[in-house]
Amino acid sequence: MFFDKKDVFFDLDHTIWDFDKNAQETLHELYHKYHFDKLIGNASSDLFIETYTANNHRLWALYHHGKIDKATLRGLRFADTFTQLGIDPALFPNAFEEEYLNICPTKTNLFPNALETLGYLQGKYNLHLISNGFKEACEKKLQHSKLKPYFKTIVISEMFGVNKPDPRIFELALQKGEAERKTSVMIGDNLDADVRGAQNAGIEAIFFNSIGLERPEDVRHMIRDLGELQQVF
Repeated sequence: MFFDKKDVFFDLDHTIWDFDKNAQETLHELYHKYHFDKLIGNASSDLFIETYTANNHRLWALYHHGKIDKATLRGLRFADTFTQLGIDPALFPNAFEEEYLNICPTKTNLFPNALETLGYLQGKYNLHLISNGFKEACEKKLQHSKLKPYFKTIVISEMFGVNKPDPRIFELALQKGEAERKTSVMIGDNLDADVRGAQNAGIEAIFFNSIGLERPEDVRHMIRDLGELQQVF
């Protein structure tokens, strides 16, 4: 189906690197280390993690569109979680977030078939990465998960001042990768930032739908497992 392509662009978080799983592991460890079970009154970390995850996704959506900055995102995601759990956000310990930011990017949970698929594609195509993540976190994730060698070019939005879905970051990635629109394809989990962003920039896109959403009418291509890419490329 995509045999005419030469350059394959990937998103990182929620597409290759399993952000939610890695975050859950880290938050569970810190929840007990910082005695949140006593503060929140719940021995299980599940509600805290569920509330945090919803807030984090909401704030990242705002960040994608430039409606909030990095400091606001990081400042609100735990504060809003505490507020929603009925805890004064002033009680949130800064050391918790510092440890979270240090530990989480070193986690190495990837989506099923990620390495096998990257290895398969690397032998046939130029692989590239476009991430809206923050520079220091992305670099740690790539290093600890041993992902960096798979990619010819890596574009991290924070370093260039523009985020997906802005077409300028796709243009930049094409230029950096010496790639052409018609022979390129973008793969990502975020319908807005990755899929529609690429399509609006004139690049074909594949929606990585690991959570079982219905395929929107404006999305032409969808996979549920990264291993499927070995059949269509």
